[in-house]
Amino acid sequence: MSTSRFSGYDLIGDVHGCAVSLTLLLDRLGYRLHKGVYRHPTRQAIFLGDIVDRGPRIREALHIVRDMVEAGSALIVMGNHEYNYLCYSTPSPEGFAHPWLREHNPRHHRILEQTIEQLANHPEDQRDFLKWFLDMPLFLEFEHFRVVHACWHQGLIDQFLQTRQCNHIDADFLIRSAVEGTFEWTIMDRLLRGTHLRLPNGEVMVSGDGYRRHFFRTRFWVREPQFMGDVVFQPDPLPEHIARTRLSTENRADLICYDESEKLLFIGHYWCDGKPAPLAPNIACLDYSAVKYGKLVAYRLDDEPVIQTEKFVWVDVEKEVAQPAELLGPEQGGMT
Repeated sequence: MSTSRFSGYDLIGDVHGCAVSLTLLLDRLGYRLHKGVYRHPTRQAIFLGDIVDRGPRIREALHIVRDMVEAGSALIVMGNHEYNYLCYSTPSPEGFAHPWLREHNPRHHRILEQTIEQLANHPEDQRDFLKWFLDMPLFLEFEHFRVVHACWHQGLIDQFLQTRQCNHIDADFLIRSAVEGTFEWTIMDRLLRGTHLRLPNGEVMVSGDGYRRHFFRTRFWVREPQFMGDVVFQPDPLPEHIARTRLSTENRADLICYDESEKLLFIGHYWCDGKPAPLAPNIACLDYSAVKYGKLVAYRLDDEPVIQTEKFVWVDVEKEVAQPAELLGPEQGGMT
């Protein structure tokens, strides 16, 4: 359990290299540059991971966030994109099928392409950021709230704490996590990618970002769901015949339920859209697709017992950052 001298927290969703949007949001939240670091006199920021990939100013965003963390004006948890980059950049030990923990195939390269390119001419930054990623906690727990990138699974977290005595991994754990089916692989998959179900009958979906997917992301707070459509949680809707498919016993075994009696929980990861709002009385997702011209979202947490809609704060990237293009530089071009 963590304690703090701060009076409140500002939880910030997936940045994905949108540094201009991030500086606008920090300013909106009352953070000001002091000796090169964004600080607030009474509050602390908590980043939900996924600072890297896709966006145009990844290195700048990393420096902003890391400087805040090192100065104590922010905390952070690891996102699946930081984890992906760690694995992609870490050589495999002898006996592995590929030279790197994450295979260097076209799909993986496409996801990491912007990070790879933007750090390519900055080897010292690359080395330092990789070390920092490895040290990032997987989760944070406070007196009345929790933070994780994708999904809080108490059983896995309890087992992790029993074996590690801390909330972060090390190099040996990282290597073991690259082996599917191990405990290390399971906890990284669940906490950083969430719960998911395989599409029935070997079906494949092509998502809006062009990837072929055999699984779909699922809600982990629904009590007694009956159909696949009751638990789907992703931007791409399920085909109607799949949404009407009844959940099998095996499906139910892959689902969990974060009960309303649990602490407040803040997550990112899920590419929400529309106006930010609670997922449940005690759950808020803060990823609203900033890098796809959505919103970079924060939640201003004090000591409230339930998530309050009026406490979401955001920058509307399409309206506030993407225009006018000639004034704002590269963040308005392509995916932001």
